[in-house]
Amino acid sequence: MKVLRPFLWAAILVAGFVYVTSVSKWDVGRLLRPVRSADKLFTEPAAAAGPAFSGDEQNNIEIYKTSRDATVNITSIVYREGWFFQLVPEKGTGSGFILNPNGEILTNNHVVSGGGGRLTVTLSDKKVFKATVLWNDPRNDLAMVKIDAGRKLPYLKLGDSDALVVGQKVLAIGNPFGLDGTLTTGIVSSLGRTIEPEEGQRLEGMIQTDAAINPGNSGGPLLDSHGNVIGINTAIYGPQGNIGLGFAMPINRAKPMLEEYAQHGHVSRPTLGITTVYVSGDLASMLELPAQGGFLIQSIERGSAADEAGLRGPRQVVIVDNYRLGVGGDLITAVEGQAVESNDLLTRVLNRKRAGDVLNLTVYRNGKSQNVRVTLGEAPQTF
Repeated sequence: MKVLRPFLWAAILVAGFVYVTSVSKWDVGRLLRPVRSADKLFTEPAAAAGPAFSGDEQNNIEIYKTSRDATVNITSIVYREGWFFQLVPEKGTGSGFILNPNGEILTNNHVVSGGGGRLTVTLSDKKVFKATVLWNDPRNDLAMVKIDAGRKLPYLKLGDSDALVVGQKVLAIGNPFGLDGTLTTGIVSSLGRTIEPEEGQRLEGMIQTDAAINPGNSGGPLLDSHGNVIGINTAIYGPQGNIGLGFAMPINRAKPMLEEYAQHGHVSRPTLGITTVYVSGDLASMLELPAQGGFLIQSIERGSAADEAGLRGPRQVVIVDNYRLGVGGDLITAVEGQAVESNDLLTRVLNRKRAGDVLNLTVYRNGKSQNVRVTLGEAPQTF
């Protein structure tokens, strides 16, 4: 066999290369330049995907569609004294949700407190209306306001917060940091939580959730997977924002107040008319009181429910560890049959009472226990 000369081999290679590239579907240029236009660097479905969502996604979408327009933004203006004694307006924002077509809105008391005549509600269509506070209950951080929109409004239905179970899905809608119409989802993390906000009343029986709740969400609805309101978003853990610990007031706490307002046109808050101090153990024994202790009455408001029921205040004052204590008055040892074992029992029981209800107390007086029935008075409205 003869050896082909070098130029002959080169001619054969070039001819072969030209032939292959002419019949191949591949462009040799692809080997020499970046991918452009129709050629892509990512993978796509073989066919265009339709609007197919998972069952959970579809549930979120439907609830948002039906609840968004019934969730509102509430703005209050509070005037505070500045450095040079001038009044400086401070703006606060929160959320709320419409209860009925007439424009009555449920929210948190801390969202509207201090707003006075400068309280406005912004609907989802950006229309703004002046709002009036109809009633408030600082003990449960609840309030109801009303707007006159001149038309029937979309509203939300109330669910049953007593039926909640840990682990069930919940959704929150509100205006965190002023970002209106924000939806977040999560689960019920725990039930029956007690929290003590830095400013405000101790709140008990709260729903804990990991649905993202931030400043501005307060007063907005916490919904179940059917779109029913089961809570009012109220507080977060920590000042900076959501860390997965949000708290909502159970909606069933608001229902008796809503029913009372519907029947009587106002909501009454009960008052007993006393101040007390919790004593127990060594301190109680030092004061010659039963060691199990109770609420030692320190003062009684004249004409109050306690005064009318014959409860007795202190007869003298003693100094114990640099504290002034009134002694000689009644020691409340049980409230509604529950022994006084903590300093929040009376508050918890009163939170479930209305003005005109009867409160049953067991008091220790002159070495003996006796039962006293008190018909609770009505505290004045604070807005």
